[in-house]
Amino acid sequence: MNKDFSRIISLLRKEKGLSQKQVAADLGVSQALLSHYEKGIRECGLDFVIKVAEYYDVSTDYLLGRTVQRNGAKISINDLPEITTPEVKPNSTRSNLLSVLNKRLIVNSVELIYDLLEEIGSKGLTTEVSDYLMYSVYKMFRTIYSCADKNPKGVFSVDESVANGVFSALQSLAETYAGSLASGNGCDGFDGVPIDRVPSLSPEIIAKKYPLYFSSLFNLIKLCEDKANKK
Repeated sequence: MNKDFSRIISLLRKEKGLSQKQVAADLGVSQALLSHYEKGIRECGLDFVIKVAEYYDVSTDYLLGRTVQRNGAKISINDLPEITTPEVKPNSTRSNLLSVLNKRLIVNSVELIYDLLEEIGSKGLTTEVSDYLMYSVYKMFRTIYSCADKNPKGVFSVDESVANGVFSALQSLAETYAGSLASGNGCDGFDGVPIDRVPSLSPEIIAKKYPLYFSSLFNLIKLCEDKANKK
């Protein structure tokens, strides 16, 4: 059994506000065994996977981390809302299709992040998150721009020999400040986010509040974590 299963069944139980004791009783196993399943200590059989899928009304593919769609549906480019991306042309190459898919995942996910920032209403957190994202775009654009030696060098004022280190440091600092502010601690001249402004979030809540962007964000999360887990 892959490690997604233990993480997901634990998440589903907590989303529903159920105790391990209650779920174990409903599924016909001991609390100790359910705890082992949720921690990934023990592997369960196929019958238990099916029983859990029926209990939480999700697909077995979702339980196994094969899709972020709870009904088991696979996502395609046309399933993702189009914000700024033009229509995919019929003769598009595989590379172009990948570009369109990734752009929609990223753009839609950023839209969701800014919706959350607007809900929180923290100038400091919005500033630090924005700085982090802008540094990312700057660094990647500069990398692509620098592919050809013939491209004019005067576009950037920060010297090439130090640019990557400088902006990586600034990005790391913005991430640190954002984390501190989100935890309620003031820094970089901004007040921390008040506890009463922190949104209550879960996959289920996000799917209901942001149905347009949910698939993009959670497919982006899955892609990132799949790559991280392969390292």
